[in-house]
Amino acid sequence: SDFVLVWETIPWELSRQQGSHKNGDLQETSATIHRTWRKKFLDKLHAAGIRMEKHMTRGEKKVVHYLLLSAPWSVLCYYAEELQLHVPLQALPRQTSNWSASVLRRLGIPNLMAQEVPNLPLDYYTCPFKANKLHWFLGSNQPDTFFSTTQRHQILYEILATTQYGHSKEREVGVDRLLNENVFTAAFPLHEARSAIPRRATPLSQRQVLFQYWASWGKWSKYQPLDHVRKYFGEKVAFYFAWLGFYTGWLLPAAVVGMVVFISGIFLMFNDVPSQEICGSEDQYWMCPLCKTCPYWQLSKICSTFMAGRLFDHGGTIFFSIFMSLWAVLFLEFWKRTNASLAHHWDCSEFEDIEERPRPQFTAMAPMTIINPITGAEEPYFPKRSRLHRILAGSMVIIIMIAVVVMFLVSVILYRAVVAIFLSSSGHFWFVASASRIASITGSVMNLIFILILSKIYISVAHFLTKWEMHRTQTKYEDAFTFKVFAFQFVTFYSSPVYVAFFKGKFVGYPGSYESFLGVRNEECSPGGCFIELAQELLVIMVGKQIINNVQEVAIPKLKCWWRKHKLLSSKKVGKEGESVLVEQAPWVMDHQLLVFEGLFDEYLEMVLQFGFITIFVAACPLAPLFALLNNWVEIRLDAHKFVCDYRRPVAERAQGIGIWFSILEAITHLAIISNAFLIAFTSDFLPRVYYKYVHDSSLQGYVNFTLAYAPWDFVLQSNTTCRYRAFRDQDGNLTLTYWQLLAIRLGFIIVFEHVVFFIGHVIAWLVPDIPESVEVKVKRERYLAKEALAENKVGCGSS
Repeated sequence: SDFVLVWETIPWELSRQQGSHKNGDLQETSATIHRTWRKKFLDKLHAAGIRMEKHMTRGEKKVVHYLLLSAPWSVLCYYAEELQLHVPLQALPRQTSNWSASVLRRLGIPNLMAQEVPNLPLDYYTCPFKANKLHWFLGSNQPDTFFSTTQRHQILYEILATTQYGHSKEREVGVDRLLNENVFTAAFPLHEARSAIPRRATPLSQRQVLFQYWASWGKWSKYQPLDHVRKYFGEKVAFYFAWLGFYTGWLLPAAVVGMVVFISGIFLMFNDVPSQEICGSEDQYWMCPLCKTCPYWQLSKICSTFMAGRLFDHGGTIFFSIFMSLWAVLFLEFWKRTNASLAHHWDCSEFEDIEERPRPQFTAMAPMTIINPITGAEEPYFPKRSRLHRILAGSMVIIIMIAVVVMFLVSVILYRAVVAIFLSSSGHFWFVASASRIASITGSVMNLIFILILSKIYISVAHFLTKWEMHRTQTKYEDAFTFKVFAFQFVTFYSSPVYVAFFKGKFVGYPGSYESFLGVRNEECSPGGCFIELAQELLVIMVGKQIINNVQEVAIPKLKCWWRKHKLLSSKKVGKEGESVLVEQAPWVMDHQLLVFEGLFDEYLEMVLQFGFITIFVAACPLAPLFALLNNWVEIRLDAHKFVCDYRRPVAERAQGIGIWFSILEAITHLAIISNAFLIAFTSDFLPRVYYKYVHDSSLQGYVNFTLAYAPWDFVLQSNTTCRYRAFRDQDGNLTLTYWQLLAIRLGFIIVFEHVVFFIGHVIAWLVPDIPESVEVKVKRERYLAKEALAENKVGCGSS
């Protein structure tokens, strides 16, 4: 058996008792409709030739029905041709595709990452299946094993997803709708033998191989067996793990360079002249109050905060920003090459353009048909104009949701300002000195809570809108959904760091003429500067989110599995002792206890948001790549364990790559170059220091006094005290010539930085071809062999 349908019913004696309640008639009516739909659906499946085997477990409160489905050879052949499934034509010699293994072998260095994995899938030349050319294909004399397990799952899911059980106008089509209506409680392919390793010396199943050589924590430093992952879970899952492993490997050099930059910041911190001036100033610099009722304060009190800011704000920051921008460009260029090699190796390099069929849900709901201009086949069609109208309407909903996020952001900003004022005026020295930091940290935590709550709501809305837009293929459907949710997540997760990096402390005014928003005085950067605040913000959101996600990924699946198992086993009626044990150990019962696989979106989203944090704001936190690397080492094994042990087996899906996520990564890379240029120019102290070195004093003696302005005369007369504040203004509150000179230098730096980095990035992209030469040669060779071997068949072939 390949597929399982599950539904639950109430025992007859219990339903009679419930029938006496007020809502009994309503429940009975609903159950009758469900029985009717289920009978029609199963009758249609039977008529389509599907073999069925029924099992049942009887409990005290419910009866669980398991229907095991399998397709006979004739049905498999018909749908394999319909779905254009690729089957083996000729065996190929095994070729290694890991570039690092090849490099280490050439250098004669032992490869500690290599491992011998049993049951290695073979390579084949493949062609789309044709029933009338069956004798051309390898293994055609063995019907039981000719189609792979994943291919049989694909065929059965296609049948289940397109079988009608009611009126097509009412969209009463497919198993997904029946699952939503609770007619069935589950529909899933069966896993292979249990993931635990058998004690006897028996051959390992594919699932056991993955458990031992992939999902095990002891294999954290080994290559992932991607061919095994692809064979068991399909190309879409395999591409995710291939990209995650590739990204994690590329984080290693970034983490090493980031560590070097951070350590150099420690040495620079202790030898920094401005830091020494502040720490030794004692009562030399009296600073203006931070609010109307706040006291004057000494600059020397922020000695430790200012020195901490120097950890992140120094000359190495410029180098690291350029390094990470070019690292991101190189990473994407080399992933393109890896993607092309894997797509060819897994025989899906033409999947999206030629082979991908319409979604079963689209096929069932489309109002008309049209001839496909590429394949020439008749396909269901939804008018582009109608889809465009729906997309525009959905876009308005998305904009409203994003506006709600911005409102929450503004409320967090106001919260910070109010808390900072309240603490500064408390009179307690520690609260006064730490007011800005406490407000910033608590604001970051509040922001994280808002993000997690709003994300759940928005994802549900995005799912509904994307279904309503009627996208033809699964790839286009997922790309549309991904774009919607990423736009929302981008605003929610990055809005707070963007505010701290580019807006906080920039529109403050000066003593006696402070700017305000909604009656609350605009926030200032902490005396140590916004760089240290931004680093703290990144660590709270990035590391906090990673810790929360990893705890969730470990704890929640285990708790859910335990609860499902507990519910199913505790409701068992005590019957024959042997029968009870047999039922509990049945593979379909055990698979039913596992969690539903809900797609790869959350996995990709987590990693792409992380990629944004380590590129867009990397100037403020050189340790970000190190935290990302440590997280990803854990993430790969956590995700692998979830797929092998905690999730029901997903229906294998084909894919040509990582989809729209690659375009999002490219957009983030370009945005990161611009962001880092502005960050260094306007948030960092780097350019004012360089200006002071060349214009005033190369040793930076007197730099602190240079950055502080005197309070305007009218403010001094009101309070009868002279104080300082950080700005380039005269005592009338007007901007000085130094300010305008620095502004020109900053804008010039942005233009030079962007142009240099973009130019080098384009040169790299031009020098690194998207498709490796070896793959191009293989493609040409296959086309030649296809023409030679199958000229009369007119069948396009590839390798797998």
